[in-house]
Amino acid sequence: MVENFNVAQDVETIVRILDKQVVSIIQLLALFVISIGIIKALLIFVQQALFQSHSNTAFQKSRLEMGYSFSLGLSFLVGASILKTIIAPTWDDIGKLGAIILIRTVLNYLLLQAIAKQSTPNNTVTDTSQPRMIVSAK
Repeated sequence: MVENFNVAQDVETIVRILDKQVVSIIQLLALFVISIGIIKALLIFVQQALFQSHSNTAFQKSRLEMGYSFSLGLSFLVGASILKTIIAPTWDDIGKLGAIILIRTVLNYLLLQAIAKQSTPNNTVTDTSQPRMIVSAK
């Protein structure tokens, strides 16, 4: 019986160590994705602003590139937060996780809305998926 307890403790220890390592790797991936996005955005802006004299277009394209990388990075961070609280969470941990996920999800949603708005021509949204019905009042 004591031997089974030691095995269970060893397995729990291994799972905790693996969880911490996986969370660290995911956070590192998020940092990498966001950093690469910032570098790409900076290169796009510098290239177009200096050599093509379209600073407004350069700003929008670089902003879109950063938005994509921030969105992906936030998704990685949400996953890492979930994994961090998977092992024996307390109510305090669950509350913090809920707040973190809510904030990151709202940020991600707002980023995606800004990206969608910027990626349409002339910043106008057109919906041609359904025909429109015109009703006239007589």
